[in-house]
Amino acid sequence: MPLLTLLTDFGLQDVYVGVVKGAIAHVNPALKVIDLTHQIPPQDLMAARFNLLSAVPYFPERTVHVAIVDPGVGGSRQAIAIQFQRGFLVGPDNGIFSGVLDRYPAIEAVELTLPQYWRTPKPSRTFQGRDIFATVGAHLASGALLRDVGDPIALETLVELPLPACETQDGMITGNVQYIDHFGNLITNISAEVLAGIRWSVELGFDTIPRKETYADAPLGSLVCLIGSHGWVEIAVNGGSAQAQLQVTVGHPLQVKLD
Repeated sequence: MPLLTLLTDFGLQDVYVGVVKGAIAHVNPALKVIDLTHQIPPQDLMAARFNLLSAVPYFPERTVHVAIVDPGVGGSRQAIAIQFQRGFLVGPDNGIFSGVLDRYPAIEAVELTLPQYWRTPKPSRTFQGRDIFATVGAHLASGALLRDVGDPIALETLVELPLPACETQDGMITGNVQYIDHFGNLITNISAEVLAGIRWSVELGFDTIPRKETYADAPLGSLVCLIGSHGWVEIAVNGGSAQAQLQVTVGHPLQVKLD
């Protein structure tokens, strides 16, 4: 039976995650549900985009990924499900699936318009993650076809949340910080693929940060740049927090110097 994953900004203090899992269990209590994270910063679509993209490659094909970071809940944004090359995506059409679909193109998509697949025909205007997304995801993971759960929509209408473009000029790639993880590591929007076989370092303000292979290759407390396990250029501090040391936030510009 396929897996179902959950990614939300609900946190762990309240019952929201638990009741979403309860809605899933009402459809199929035998489903295996894996929590990707519930600690996405509230309403942070770019963080949701990054984390979902980072997780998808490690799951079997036909896994159903339910992502609920939904600042537009109850508004005009569509509730959707997408079949893509590795499985299914279920959630709001607000761009959080952009990263996954850049890497694994969509096959077809539907708007979730059929109440028989919802928890209730009168879903909450403020908790559609529980009343629509969770139960539709559970039905898909239990064998329902995509076109069973909604009406087809054109793939070109899906909302995109693209990364800012990187620019290459005069031996420099200019990018920025796309995500900051729990350790304070600064994860950039510069992919390892563009640096294959090239010597490089990172320039951030007045700092030149040497490239290493691992965190421990730098002295304790020192800055280091490397290719992270996620496949992006990352700035870190051995034994510390690059965010705290450099006092930067998401979107901060930087340059990779090509040697």
